[in-house]
Amino acid sequence: MENLIALVNRLQRACTALGDHGEESALPTLWDALPSIAVVGGQSSGKSSVLESVVGKDFLPRGSGIVTRRPLVLQLHRIDEGREYAEFGHLPRKRFTDFAAVRKEIADETDRETGRSKQISTVPIYLSIYSPNVVNLTLIDLPGLTKVAVEGQSESIVKDIENMVQSYIEKPNCIILAVSPANQDLATSDAIKISREVDPKGERTFGVLTKIDLMDQGTDAVDILEGKAYKLQFPWIGIVNRSQADINKNVDMIAARRREKEYFAQTPQYKHLAHRMGSEHLGKVLSKHLEAVIKSRIPGLQSLINKTILELESELSRLGKPIATDAGGKLYMIMEICRVFDGIFKEHLDGVRPGGDQIYNVFDNQLPAALKRLQFDKQLAMENIRKLITEADGYQPHLIAPEQGYRRLIETALSTIKGPSEAAVDAVHGILKELVHKSISETVELKQYPSLRVEVGNAAVESLDRMKEESRKATLQLVEMECSYLTVDFFRKLPQDVEKGGNPTHSIFDRYNDSYLRRVGSNVLSYVNMVCASLRNSIPKSIVYCQVREAKRSLLDHFFCRIRQKRGTLLDEDPAVMQRRMSLAKRLELYRAAQAEIDSVAWSK
Repeated sequence: MENLIALVNRLQRACTALGDHGEESALPTLWDALPSIAVVGGQSSGKSSVLESVVGKDFLPRGSGIVTRRPLVLQLHRIDEGREYAEFGHLPRKRFTDFAAVRKEIADETDRETGRSKQISTVPIYLSIYSPNVVNLTLIDLPGLTKVAVEGQSESIVKDIENMVQSYIEKPNCIILAVSPANQDLATSDAIKISREVDPKGERTFGVLTKIDLMDQGTDAVDILEGKAYKLQFPWIGIVNRSQADINKNVDMIAARRREKEYFAQTPQYKHLAHRMGSEHLGKVLSKHLEAVIKSRIPGLQSLINKTILELESELSRLGKPIATDAGGKLYMIMEICRVFDGIFKEHLDGVRPGGDQIYNVFDNQLPAALKRLQFDKQLAMENIRKLITEADGYQPHLIAPEQGYRRLIETALSTIKGPSEAAVDAVHGILKELVHKSISETVELKQYPSLRVEVGNAAVESLDRMKEESRKATLQLVEMECSYLTVDFFRKLPQDVEKGGNPTHSIFDRYNDSYLRRVGSNVLSYVNMVCASLRNSIPKSIVYCQVREAKRSLLDHFFCRIRQKRGTLLDEDPAVMQRRMSLAKRLELYRAAQAEIDSVAWSK
């Protein structure tokens, strides 16, 4: 069971090393979940003497006013033999065998954090003491409660200390060691008052009564020690501290313990309580109780740690990887983020993600509908046909068939197809731009770097604009090719008049009659419809080849060419995000270490 207290000791040290002191924070805290014993008392309660009696050494700073100005996490380790020594968490490689030097280091380390002012700090000091005269136990010595500020302290010091003490003891995992002097009215005890506020039923409070030997003659503390005056769930424990004369004479703490035992055994009022009085008994009771509490909390602690690790990993994943420090690393990071974006964009086009189907809708619905809306009938009205044929004949009317008239009629009709063709090019371009913006918003890594997000978006749109122009040229060329060369076989297969010239009894100018012109118009319309059917298939191919295919192949090629010039300014992450990632990474390190520590103890059991 001793390794359970050692486990909590290691976890507490890890918490402090990674900045987890249980303070108010947006980050999850492990400190608050760890069972602990907080020592609470007023300045004149004898709190320091109790701790020194439990340890069996003089090691705490003494003086007037507030001496303890930072929480002191006191971790006691029982060793079978050897010389007693102490180690500080902030000086891990240095052993102190002189406990006067320990006292000085506590004072010096307090000043390092708070300055030489008499202000307080919530950052704890870690002190481990290894001795054959102690039990395995961890205590947190908190600043003594006071009612007035002394010279050099702010007026808020009274409330500041109270708030600090309360922040420790209000946590349900904290065992309260309430130290009160017997020579003062218990009703005015600072320790009992603040303990009652957070633990009104006394379910996690141990009452310690000091200075019993200094009570007025004719009075005793039997009612308190028997739990009649103020009842707690756990029995009260009486302590007899060393007198100031003993302290001045450097009376040995072990000898002081013997005298304490003799006092309770020989004093008639306390003789029946002697077996559960004294600092040595206090240490054993607290050690046993702390072990039991830790054992009961292990399953919940494991569950909390596993849950928090998942939450921290998820949050870190959302925040993205940290920025590389070297130029090569930054370039690689930019390229990787761009590849992720490019992959998402291709998934939209290939149907893995929604959006690519809109392009097919342009080809299957929008383009055919636009072609149908072209009013070839108006262009091939009787007067328009007569006008164009006669103009095409010039001063010499056609002899057999109005070939130039046919060409001019067909070219005029086909030229109107350019409008729907360009509209299809623009529609696909608009869809591709929309998919770029959607892909940027879906690329989590780009949210991390605003400048890179803007630059990638601009580069992608620039590439799409270039591809649109190429697509427009290629698509219009398809229409112009149909205009520049007519399919001769189509006209050869048309039914002809007698001797290809119509009725020989008619004059040549009779060929401009309505019946003849209607036939010309019908032939032209048939040819134009044939060309429309062909372009309906070839225009989508041209657009896909010039825009969709190129966008999949080379959307960011131009951006990659100029990336070296801008890589230093592209990864401009928000400093607040960087700080949060660092904090979360430290906290994750703490929880993983805690997970390993608890698992090792669980397996050893």
